[in-house]
Amino acid sequence: MKPIDIENVQQMLESFINKEVYVHVETTNGAYASHFNEKAYNVGVFVRNAKVTFSQAKIVRDGNVYRAGLKMPMGWIYAEGLTDWEIYEYDKLLLAGHDREGRLMVAMQISETPFDY
Repeated sequence: MKPIDIENVQQMLESFINKEVYVHVETTNGAYASHFNEKAYNVGVFVRNAKVTFSQAKIVRDGNVYRAGLKMPMGWIYAEGLTDWEIYEYDKLLLAGHDREGRLMVAMQISETPFDY
């Protein structure tokens, strides 16, 4: 993966506008939180192959990280804390946020075909 290039990511996000696409979103601090603090809560979200159509897509910088949002007819999907991106299998966009130690904290993937599971 490489650091987010806002212009290229924005262009890729816009290539999915008004198409039926599959979205994967996950957040986690998982076991990271409880390794060093027994009072810490583990939190996470995992949504795979949500089939959506969105009319607007935007990535913005927020300090040292980025936030990406997809506007649907009845709401938004967004991920914040993003740091890295890549295109894989020619047409799948992967946005991810890693902490200072390189551990995954948030991910958003978009594709015109379902993701493996």
